[in-house]
Amino acid sequence: MIGEALERLRRSGRLRHEQPVSFVVELPKDPSHGDYASNVALVLARYEGKPAKEVAEAIRAELADSDEFASVTVAGPGFVNFRLAPAFWHELLRRAAAQGEAFFVPKVGLGKKAQVEFLSANPTGPLTVGHGRNAVLGDTVARMYEAAGFSVTREYYFNNGGRQMKLLGESVRARYLELLGHEVSFPEEGYRGEYIREIAAELVKRYGSSLVDETSLEPFREAAEKAIFADIHRTCARLGIRFDVYTNELDLIRDGRVERVLAELDRRGLLVERDGAVWLRGEPLGLPKDEVLIRSGPEREPTYRTPDIAYHIDKLARGFDVIIGVFGADHIAEHKTVLTVLNALGYDISRFRTIIYQFVTLTRGGEKIKMSTRRATYVTLDELIDEVGADVARFFFLFRKSDSHLDFDLELATRQAPENPVYYVQYAHARLASVFREAQKAGLKLPDDPDKVDLALLSEEELQLAKKVVRFPELVLTCIEELEPHRLPFFLVELAGDFHRYYNKPTNRIIMSDNVELSLARLFLASLVKQTLAYGLGLLGVSAPERM
Repeated sequence: MIGEALERLRRSGRLRHEQPVSFVVELPKDPSHGDYASNVALVLARYEGKPAKEVAEAIRAELADSDEFASVTVAGPGFVNFRLAPAFWHELLRRAAAQGEAFFVPKVGLGKKAQVEFLSANPTGPLTVGHGRNAVLGDTVARMYEAAGFSVTREYYFNNGGRQMKLLGESVRARYLELLGHEVSFPEEGYRGEYIREIAAELVKRYGSSLVDETSLEPFREAAEKAIFADIHRTCARLGIRFDVYTNELDLIRDGRVERVLAELDRRGLLVERDGAVWLRGEPLGLPKDEVLIRSGPEREPTYRTPDIAYHIDKLARGFDVIIGVFGADHIAEHKTVLTVLNALGYDISRFRTIIYQFVTLTRGGEKIKMSTRRATYVTLDELIDEVGADVARFFFLFRKSDSHLDFDLELATRQAPENPVYYVQYAHARLASVFREAQKAGLKLPDDPDKVDLALLSEEELQLAKKVVRFPELVLTCIEELEPHRLPFFLVELAGDFHRYYNKPTNRIIMSDNVELSLARLFLASLVKQTLAYGLGLLGVSAPERM
């Protein structure tokens, strides 16, 4: 509407600048200023050679008579504030009712492909609470992109070779021999969790003592990988998380893709051999230091960043429009190196998007805690789900901006009270479900045609609730564009709070036998609030209960 007004002002000669300008329309910090505010006049003033207030007044006059605005005012140094007419909001509500999911989650990604690589834990042990934050962030972003129409590939990248897996095999073999009564020296840096003993016990059960003289680590490593991956899959399933593609780092090495990367870097003079290792030269790339790509020693193993470069090239080759990676804070430098190398090799890195998340601390009553665990010194994700449930785990993992440290309060998470944000939002949905059960008993049913509901009967308080509902699509797009899924649970808590406060007032009864028209108008709004909560919870992978 602002753009159309500017065009009319240009055609009439009241504005001289012909080119489009970039301006902002946002929610004002003080709601009393209106529904929206814009800096358009401040931006245009620089081109027009006029005071911003003068430009703002021209825009105000052009829009003031529109039926879609209740008021257009000029504030401060030249901000334009807009208050939309109730009929505008009513029309948006009707559109939301008619379009359903297409309204609430705009299909901006139709015909586009997105890849989300997340979790990507090597099969050396059970998933921890830290892995949980990664998994839920990645899965939620994938859900949002999918809902917006993108064809989404959820990908798990892992390495089942190298030193870590060798240590894993040695650890299982040591426990296997111990269980059979042999005295062994446990690997100094081996894996000591109880899960290693369980894998060894399964080998004893299956093979007896026939592996005692086995010199190869392969049976032990293979058994461990299979058991741990099965455990990872079960844990992910408990959180509603799945993957479409599993990519193995070793395949990139075995089929020559890593060697091709090294050859190209060498051709460009970006490698140097030193102390028996192959180094990436940092100075020509603007990196703070040289980085080892191939370790010294007889096996000449690549460091983890080397196949990562080949893996990112592979992602580009598969034609994704958006490539999203979810990484812990300890991977920031390594990821920057990978993208720097890709850029130096001539690849377009604009398709890559990254979520960097900080670590998780478990607390109970403000005190840092260790949950009892049968597996090791860390807390497993399964143990967390056992205590708080999948819905709470997912919601809490998202209830902080990803680059902020997360204190996961177990006492709050297990409390069925309004202070628990998950309970608060789910209870709002359940209360709304009960409203519709009550309406059914009273014989009230919303008409199929939204135009047959008199929304002019809605009060200013109800209109404020309506405004929150119809701003949901904009919020979802922001979550997608900015890769900030934490905005959604915050929004849902606000919406639930607005509804609870509204519903708790005796004057706001929704079902009234003596005022059917007002009942239908309120029921119409209640339906859209319920849908918004359901869509939002669905995007988070959290259930929307009908009863609580």
